[in-house]
Amino acid sequence: MPTYTSFDRKLAAIVRPVLGSSAMRLIAYLGLCAAYLQGGLVKLTDFPGAVSEMVHFGLSPAPLFAVLVIVLELGASVMIMTSWLRWLGALGLAGFTLLATGIALRFWELPAGQERFMTANAFFEHLGLVGGFLLVVWLDLKEQEPS
Repeated sequence: MPTYTSFDRKLAAIVRPVLGSSAMRLIAYLGLCAAYLQGGLVKLTDFPGAVSEMVHFGLSPAPLFAVLVIVLELGASVMIMTSWLRWLGALGLAGFTLLATGIALRFWELPAGQERFMTANAFFEHLGLVGGFLLVVWLDLKEQEPS
């Protein structure tokens, strides 16, 4: 258990009304889900493009994978945003992100240079998203613990 100083408590009391509000929590969930909402909507409105993306990454049958990705990106995001089985939606996006990162961002296969550098950055940023989703899982399950 961390030890809080008087300064920590005073500073937290100052920012808590805004940063601890339910509106801020909703904004945080929206930010965490933004790429998945955008990605799912783009794939939904350009299904041939979504299928092409699946083909590009060697996923077959591509149309089925495109549908599954759309359903997961949009469905899990809605679960998180609405708090309906939030932990499960976050766990789904964490797993999906980890899998997709391993498929799409294999920086270790690239020669040294700018492309490898940028791909490595994206890889580790995606690991950060996985961590964020796992934190949502943890927080949601902690809130549901019986007292």
